Amino acid sequence: MKAINRWIAAMLLLSAISAITIAQTVTDKKTLTIEGAKKVIAAAVAFAKKNNAPGGVIAVVDDGGNLMALERLDGTFAAGANISIGKARTAVLFKRPTKVFEDIIKNGRTAMVALPDSLFTPLQGGIPIVVDGQIVGGVGVSGASSAQQDEELAIAGANVFGSDAKMSGAMQLSKPPVLFFEQPGFSVFLERRRSCRRN
Repeated sequence: MKAINRWIAAMLLLSAISAITIAQTVTDKKTLTIEGAKKVIAAAVAFAKKNNAPGGVIAVVDDGGNLMALERLDGTFAAGANISIGKARTAVLFKRPTKVFEDIIKNGRTAMVALPDSLFTPLQGGIPIVVDGQIVGGVGVSGASSAQQDEELAIAGANVFGSDAKMSGAMQLSKPPVLFFEQPGFSVFLERRRSCRRN
């Protein structure tokens, strides 16, 4: 009987140790569902109609940059589909609005355009989708009346879950820059940003 009790105690101890080990190596991760992607698109489309956008293609990708949903409004140029996917993918893979990269390139760091098109579309209009502090996807828009309106539509979509995406041009610096890209004699640093607000 004592041997059985020891065996049971040992098994319970091993189970507890195993559970603790698993808890330390695995985290909970939020994911974007297809219904969530459709809500992002619906919010962006509603904003486009309310603000008389002449067109637009809205693309939603998951946290790995894979296309989940896309809608092309009537009158939008055909290339808008691929551009919007690229913007969404760039926003999620680099975890920041795509206008950040457009501004970096405009300010003279042109080496960034050497990154492959499949990973990098440095045009305003891509926004990460954040839920409870976790990036779950990205939304990209192309084909509205301007680059700013592309971004406004993307923000409207990203905010459908109550996140606080704002215009990327007015973000506040909260942490020191991070090395993004480096080659001999040339480095690109990105700013870590805490929050953003309209000017």
